Amino acid sequence: MRNPKVGVVTLGCPKNATDTEVMLGLLNEAGFQVTFDPDDAEMCLVNTCSFIGDARKESVRTLVELADQGKELIIAGCLAQHFKDELLVEIPEARAVVGTGDIYKIVDVIKSVASDSSLRVVEVSPIPNDYSDEVLPRMLTGLGASAYLKIAEGCDHTCSFCIIPMLRGKFRSRSIESLLKEARILAKAGVKEIILVSQDSTYYGLDLYGRLALADLLIALNEIEELDWIRVMYFYPTETTDEILEAINRLDKVVKYVDIPLQHSHPEVLKGMKRPLHPEKVMDKVRKLVPDVRVRSTFIVGFPGETEEHFEHLLEFITRYKFDRLGVFTYSKQEEVPSGHMLDQLPERVKKARRSKLMRAQHSIATELNQAMVGQEIDVIIERYDEAKDVYIGRSQWDAPEVDNLVYVKDTEEKLVEMAEVVKVRIDSAKPYDLFGTAVTSDRDATTSDARTLVASSAN
Repeated sequence: MRNPKVGVVTLGCPKNATDTEVMLGLLNEAGFQVTFDPDDAEMCLVNTCSFIGDARKESVRTLVELADQGKELIIAGCLAQHFKDELLVEIPEARAVVGTGDIYKIVDVIKSVASDSSLRVVEVSPIPNDYSDEVLPRMLTGLGASAYLKIAEGCDHTCSFCIIPMLRGKFRSRSIESLLKEARILAKAGVKEIILVSQDSTYYGLDLYGRLALADLLIALNEIEELDWIRVMYFYPTETTDEILEAINRLDKVVKYVDIPLQHSHPEVLKGMKRPLHPEKVMDKVRKLVPDVRVRSTFIVGFPGETEEHFEHLLEFITRYKFDRLGVFTYSKQEEVPSGHMLDQLPERVKKARRSKLMRAQHSIATELNQAMVGQEIDVIIERYDEAKDVYIGRSQWDAPEVDNLVYVKDTEEKLVEMAEVVKVRIDSAKPYDLFGTAVTSDRDATTSDARTLVASSAN
């Protein structure tokens, strides 16, 4: 059997990135050569996204480009789950398709196609509800300071615009014991920030323990000494309980950051979306129970039947609550979900105009909020170094990777900045979505320095 060098491309969300790391870990353990440079590979593993139309187009474009380069393709993830038959017909270079519930079979899949040049393999479970609680090997693909920890798979909600339950199956939690074991492995490897992800993290534990258990998981993770930060992504409004919020407020390593996609504010639109009503109530509760919180949310404009009155209601809501971080998406029609068959589908130009108007409002809000940070000293996790500008780049505890603000940090002659570590930074200036500062001595640095002085004095 030949041993092809396997390249990797990951598209879509952090949950996909975690699945890719597991597949690469399994392949590496089995003795396959893996590379992050597709040009250097004979075979490419592409973990695809099929959440909305634009994501599908990006996935297909990537597959076609790699096929044109003569690469053999292993197509995994949501697009494989969604269109397995079409992919095999339309892309002759596709040697295998692997569904979202079948990524653990990746070694056998690649062994099979590597040993038989005529074979095409399909590993796509019709209902992807299998989920392993075993801690599998991972090959980390991030920047080193942070790592995602997928705490559950699938979703039990029935939002009228969302295809995820079809692509990922029912909600299945991993046990606290399994997650703690993996988190400790990551921390021992030098990871300073664990980011909990699933389709709905606040739903965690209901299937396993008969109750919402995210607070219990956070309490357990908070005891891991090597970790500096624990972040939770994807809250659901009706499951954002007092217990969860009080745990976030109380636990020192859990960052004061709540990512809660509200999707809209007007009750008529929310009913059409099959989303929880009264988003103002959950916002008030979050800010009351976690006083230092920064809130990230996402909204959809142009949902079928959204009137100008509905949109203005959303604009006023965003202006009133001044979200610290905000994403706005135009509605993407999909035939597989109920909203794709609703009347009063809006023109793309209307959707785009409404998105632009919301983002202009958010630009002013973000500018105001970031300017208020000037002069403050904050903790920043350092992720990379820009040699041309002689500046380090990182994030505050209120910013998640890839979607939120960045902090640009100048070091001093004392060399206070270390890669993949949390450093204290004084904010000198701000732009709407970026902060600029200088490293300063933290309390921890001062304590270490005092200890060294004491040791030196004792020695003398």
